Amino acid sequence: MRELQEAIGYTFHNPALLEQALTHTSYANEVFRDGLRSYERLEFLGDSILGFTVADYLLSTFPRLHEGDLSKLRAELVCETSLAETAEALNLGRYLRLGKGEEACGGRTKNSIIADVVESVIAAIFLDGGLAPAQKFIYTHVLVDTRRRIRLNADWKTRLQELVQREKNQSLTYELVSESGPDHDKHFTVRVLRSGVTVGQGTGTSKKRAEQAAAREAAERLYPDEI
Repeated sequence: MRELQEAIGYTFHNPALLEQALTHTSYANEVFRDGLRSYERLEFLGDSILGFTVADYLLSTFPRLHEGDLSKLRAELVCETSLAETAEALNLGRYLRLGKGEEACGGRTKNSIIADVVESVIAAIFLDGGLAPAQKFIYTHVLVDTRRRIRLNADWKTRLQELVQREKNQSLTYELVSESGPDHDKHFTVRVLRSGVTVGQGTGTSKKRAEQAAAREAAERLYPDEI
């Protein structure tokens, strides 16, 4: 447990809270005959702390985004896949307490389980030391590289369309500029125009990828404070 506490950056005054945060229902039922001694109640609390902290972070980091956009970003940052990545980085699966059946089924690597454990650990930290260390954990391990992750996963054509639609009498069109290379290694260059004026250009190994690259360049150029 000492190694795990070093990894998460917090030392527990009450280690039993961390142990509970790592206890799957299968283990609690099998060993304690009491499902309430699993991490599920902690997960419930941790989900709320995580949602609040991420919402507060996004509100201050992206001051020009509308509510709908903020909700989409929050959903992306707290989704199972994102939290599972955090769990894998911390090697949480190694420390899980699982029942024999769940152990045999590969529970230590199931995204659905290790993502839940991130939330239960957040709650355990909160109950042991208060909101500040719980939020520090979230900022350090969940919100790390947020802008990069958002940019990598974004649907830039949709994002640009949403931004442009907020302005009156504006439209977007994509034009193929060039196509080169043999059939097995094609490269496309596409430009995007806003009401007839070129606002971005991008290249890719398919037209769709080139369009995404062009849309990203346009969005970053036209709306730098909103992406």
